[in-house]
Amino acid sequence: MTTDQPTALTSALPAPRSAPGEQPAPAPDPAPRGGFLARAFGITALLSAAGSGLGLLRDLLLARYFGANQGTDAFLVAWTVPETAAPLLIEDAMSFLMVPAFALALVLREEDPDAPDPVRQLVRATLPWLLLALSGLALAAALGAPQLVELLAPGLPDPGLAVTCTRITAVTVLPFGVAGYLAAALRAHHRFTAPAGIYVVYNLGILAVLLALHAALGVRSAALGVAAGSLLMAGLLVGPFLRRLRGGPPGAGRGRRSRKALVLMPLALLPVGAFTLTRQSQVFVERYLGSALPPGTISHLNYAAKVSQLAMTAGILICTVTFPLVARALAAGDLATARDRVEKDLGQAAAVVLLGTAFLMACAPSVVSLLFERGAFGPRDTAATADVIRVYSFGLPAQALIGVMIRPYFSLRPVVRRADDPRTDDGRRRLLDWYPAVVMVLGLAVTVVTGLLATPAFGALGLAAGNAAGITTTAALLLRGLVLRGIPLRLRRVLGGHGRLVAAAAGATVLGTAAAGLAADPLLSTLLGGLTVALAFAALGTGFGAREVRGPVLAAARAAGPARWILPGPSAGQAPNPPTLAEEGKRPHGQ
Repeated sequence: MTTDQPTALTSALPAPRSAPGEQPAPAPDPAPRGGFLARAFGITALLSAAGSGLGLLRDLLLARYFGANQGTDAFLVAWTVPETAAPLLIEDAMSFLMVPAFALALVLREEDPDAPDPVRQLVRATLPWLLLALSGLALAAALGAPQLVELLAPGLPDPGLAVTCTRITAVTVLPFGVAGYLAAALRAHHRFTAPAGIYVVYNLGILAVLLALHAALGVRSAALGVAAGSLLMAGLLVGPFLRRLRGGPPGAGRGRRSRKALVLMPLALLPVGAFTLTRQSQVFVERYLGSALPPGTISHLNYAAKVSQLAMTAGILICTVTFPLVARALAAGDLATARDRVEKDLGQAAAVVLLGTAFLMACAPSVVSLLFERGAFGPRDTAATADVIRVYSFGLPAQALIGVMIRPYFSLRPVVRRADDPRTDDGRRRLLDWYPAVVMVLGLAVTVVTGLLATPAFGALGLAAGNAAGITTTAALLLRGLVLRGIPLRLRRVLGGHGRLVAAAAGATVLGTAAAGLAADPLLSTLLGGLTVALAFAALGTGFGAREVRGPVLAAARAAGPARWILPGPSAGQAPNPPTLAEEGKRPHGQ
């Protein structure tokens, strides 16, 4: 919806939060807890890992069939369209808008089953406009492909191939948006299996087309595979969504009209969209500057980014599953509980990502050789990609922290409100809504300046350094922004914990690099380096008192039998070990 005015949907809402001194309004029943949270995490983690594995296989085939040359550079420029649309339409903006909207509609369906079904009304009010807008965007991207390619990569030697691939990948805008909408509705119904599987079918579609048509169509087959995979994503969710839509109470829609209104605030989506698009602009900058470098540079950056991002998957999954806990605490005004959960998420995500970062820095050459060095991808490509991975790795912790922080930040700004909600937005709140987008622009400026200064001398490494510098700047500013937004993070405690983890990761990197250098075979080198990194990180993290490392080490020691040594306890002022995800789900709300 594009109107600047709120759009009222005929449905009932829970009573507003009571003012001080009044009787509190009855709260809706809480979402399923206990084992549900652990099961949701397990399903999401398993299917996300499968999707990531298939994505890695996709990249391996791209490297095998096409190597790193101007053809793959042209395809990767075209891939900018789905790379931009997926975060905006599936992972960020659509989720922040539609999950709360469907959740409220479901509460109202249960509270007033004789009224018109609010879920169906919500769909009728939003889905047709969404389909129309998405179709227009897809058509505009296809028709404007020549101008888009010129804007993104003016130095490409063969822009015609990039234009063709861009017109094919423009199709993805429509199914991506539909998939994001349907996934939000299913998650609001507490159905996680189908939404978690969308990237599995997406990559299966790409692989199928790539295997069948790579010889006949060249790199165009990859673009066709992206379009086919996006259609499979939306198709996977249609059936479960329709079953849930028909699952309303028998009398729904035949009773009296509701006396209240559910109001969507379209303008509340703008800060989310601006942040997402600005964050994705990091890729635009790399490809713009990289197009003027030798052929294959963009491909080296892409392969390095794909490997580097695997280290972030587990860290981001943690906050994806615990986000409802934070959102529920913030909705209840329980800032202490929200703060504790965010601090735990920041520490746990940092521990996972720093362990992966240490591994990549120590074993990048052997990992790239093991994964990619075959077919058209030669030793020179391996060396160039491994160097970029090591520079990229400096920015991985910041990327993970941004993924943790942005969820509670935007949950403090509702995108769905009651029509009779007495609260109004003051100027300071409206300004803070835009804070993430503003700091992302500042980080992007750091990326551009660093890239322009460093690229002439260092090539792709200068671009990777700009990326790491820009994203780290954004993370630091966003951490401060959470405090300004109202979540009273204990910054000294958070930064102290991260300092211990960084020290452990640095020591593990040094030891892992030495161990990886003992073997010439890529597989053996990766195993030696990886095992050394893991053991060193566990030992150093425990010795430095990092509770995110000490907890799992202590649990492993207990599982192995009676302890024969004494592990160091938490340092002064440090909290005890955080509960596991399953334990967190079993705790009563507010504890």
